[in-house]
Amino acid sequence: MTKKIPLKPTLLVGFSTLVIFTVLYLLFWQEKTKHPADEVVYEPVLRYGIRVDSLLQFDGVVKQDETLSVLLQRCNVDVRTINSLVVKASIVFDARMIRAGNSYTLMCRRDSVNTPLYFIYEDTPSKYIVFSLGDSLHVYSADKEVERRIEFASGVIESSLWNALDDQGINPTLALELSDVYAWAIDFFAIQKGDSFRTYYEQIYVEGKPLKTGRVVSACFNHAGSDFYSFYFVQEGVGDYFDEEGKSLRKAFLKAPLKFSRISSRYSNSRLHPVLRIRRPHHGVDYAAPTGTPVMTIGDGTVTKAHHSGGAGKMVEIRHNSTYKTQYLHLSGYAKGINSGARVKQGQVIGYVGSTGLSTGPHLDFRVYKNGVAINPLKIESPPSEPVKDKYKEEFLGIMNEEKNKLDNPIKKNPEEL
Repeated sequence: MTKKIPLKPTLLVGFSTLVIFTVLYLLFWQEKTKHPADEVVYEPVLRYGIRVDSLLQFDGVVKQDETLSVLLQRCNVDVRTINSLVVKASIVFDARMIRAGNSYTLMCRRDSVNTPLYFIYEDTPSKYIVFSLGDSLHVYSADKEVERRIEFASGVIESSLWNALDDQGINPTLALELSDVYAWAIDFFAIQKGDSFRTYYEQIYVEGKPLKTGRVVSACFNHAGSDFYSFYFVQEGVGDYFDEEGKSLRKAFLKAPLKFSRISSRYSNSRLHPVLRIRRPHHGVDYAAPTGTPVMTIGDGTVTKAHHSGGAGKMVEIRHNSTYKTQYLHLSGYAKGINSGARVKQGQVIGYVGSTGLSTGPHLDFRVYKNGVAINPLKIESPPSEPVKDKYKEEFLGIMNEEKNKLDNPIKKNPEEL
C-alpha cells in the first residue's frame, strides 16, 4: 500500500508563486510581441456628423399640427429651453416652418432619465437642422453628402417625352431638363410619335437614394427624322449647350419687335387706361409708330393665334418654346401666311402697326410671357448665343467627339441587351 506524502506549506507556496509568475510572464510577452495588424481598431459611428456610439436614438415623423414646441416637450425639454432654441434657430431656420411628413431624430444620453442631447430635423432630403440641447444651447444647419453619378437614358416617344421616361422608371423630371436644353431648337409641343432620344445626365444621390436629376451632359434628340446633338461645355466660367460645330443651341431674342419706334407706355401693374379711364395692370410695352409700320417676331416660333380679340384688336400670339410666348396687339393687319399653326423665323414680319381694339392711336402693345406669367419685355433675360470661342475650340472638339461616340455607341445596362 502506497503511503501519501503530504506537501510542506513552504513548498506549496513556492509552487503557486512559480505558476503565477509564469502566467504573468507569458501574458506580458504575448502583449509585447503582438503584431500591429492583430489590433482591432473601432471606427466611431457618426450620424448627422455626431458620434452616436454611446447614445440612444429615437426616429420619428412630424405629424399633422405638430410644432417644434410640441415635439421637444414630448422629449422632456422645458419651455424655457425651447424658447431659447427658437430664438437661436431664427438665424438659420424658421421654427414655424416644420412640416408634417418630415423626419426627425432625438439623441439621448444613456442615463436613468434618457437626458436629451440633440434634436435633428430634416428640412429637405439633403439638409438638416441640429438643435443642440447640451450645456451650451445652439442651432445650426448642415447638408448631407451629395453624390453625383453620370447615367444614361434613351427611349422612343409613343405619347410624350415625360411618359417615355416614366415608363422606364426614370425620373420624368429629366424631360424638363431636356426641353430646356432644346428649347430653341425643337418645339416640344410638336414632337411626334417615333421621335427618340439618347442622353447622359447627372443623377444626384443622397445616402445612396436618388434625389433628383441634375444637368444634362450630352444628348441626341431625333425629331422628324433629324438628329439634334447637344453638348455641355464651360468657357470662361459660363456653361452652355452647343451643337457638333460649337454653335450655341440657345438663340437670343431681338431687343424690340419694331425697327423705328419710341416707347409711349411702359410695363405697369397700375396704369390709367387711355380709353376706359380706369386703373388696371398694363403688362406690356407700347411702341408708338405710324400705321402700317412692319412688326417682327423677336424669335423663332409657332403662331398660336392670329385673329381679332376684343380690346386687343387684331393680334398675333407666338409660342417660341415651352417657356416663352409673345403677343403683338392692335395690329392693322397680318403679313402674308400668318395664321394659326404657321412657323415663323426671328425677324420675320408678322403684321403691321394699327389702332384696332381699345386704342387711342396707332401703336403696338407688345407682351412677353414666361411659363404663362407676364414679364416686363424690357427686362427679358435673353439667353446667350455666342459660339465656342476659338481659343477653346480644340478643347471643345475633344469633349464633343468623346461624348458623341458615347451617345452613338451607348453601353447597355443589361448583358442581354448587348
